[in-house]
Amino acid sequence: MTPQPAQKMIFVNLPVQDLPRSVAFYEGIGAKRDERFCGPESGCMVISETIVVMLLTHNHFSQFTKKQIGDPRNTAQVLLSLSQESRAAVDAIVQNAAALGGRIDTGGVHDEGFMYGRDFEDPDGHGWGVLWMDMAAFEAAQKTQTAA
Repeated sequence: MTPQPAQKMIFVNLPVQDLPRSVAFYEGIGAKRDERFCGPESGCMVISETIVVMLLTHNHFSQFTKKQIGDPRNTAQVLLSLSQESRAAVDAIVQNAAALGGRIDTGGVHDEGFMYGRDFEDPDGHGWGVLWMDMAAFEAAQKTQTAA
């Protein structure tokens, strides 16, 4: 039997001001803490089998780059998006973010019928999009547009 290649994963490293507050925020929106990779300056938050968010104190984050750490409340650094299984799941994660002190819908609510998206910022200002998409409806819409 041929060994299978390792599953590709994404590790998002975020500098945070208050590590316990950030860990609590991400747990509150559904991430699970992986204690094996947590320490006094880091929190490993598992979003899914393939997505992990590493919350790092500014001191620890600075060990990986010589660049100045930007303030995500004032500058856009990256736009991260998470898919959800339904519109209700999109609303639930955004409502949880709001209840935990996050800013929500800073980019507005986007409803294309086949796609529904909202966004939130964590306590440090890192922005996340949350979206649901009905791929069958999207593909049908694409076929209709192509035929026109």
